[in-house]
Amino acid sequence: MATVELTTANFDEVTGQDGIVLVDFWAEWCGPCKRFAPVYERSSEKHPNIVFGKVDTEAQQALGAKFDIRSIPTIMAIRDGVIVFAQPGALPESALENLIEQVEALDMDDVRKKLAEHQH
Repeated sequence: MATVELTTANFDEVTGQDGIVLVDFWAEWCGPCKRFAPVYERSSEKHPNIVFGKVDTEAQQALGAKFDIRSIPTIMAIRDGVIVFAQPGALPESALENLIEQVEALDMDDVRKKLAEHQH
């Protein structure tokens, strides 16, 4: 599956659905972002059941601000509408694959329970 461009208009709709959504916050001028792009694209082709989104932080400054993105690239993993991972820095392909495995293995009932405990 090709990557999906995420904007303020479609971000909540795309990331709020069931399943896994990975988000790559990037910019055209960012060297590490450009080097990470082919890794991200290859991974999207290996995992057709996962949505691979990209947020151009220059064009979508409101999204960058909303998620307090201070360094790019930043990778965010969202599962069933819950942000379960966010980290700046380009990941090597093996680390990206490992992240996907970990997100797939999460017990989301347990994640929601822990979130609810932290919110009280």
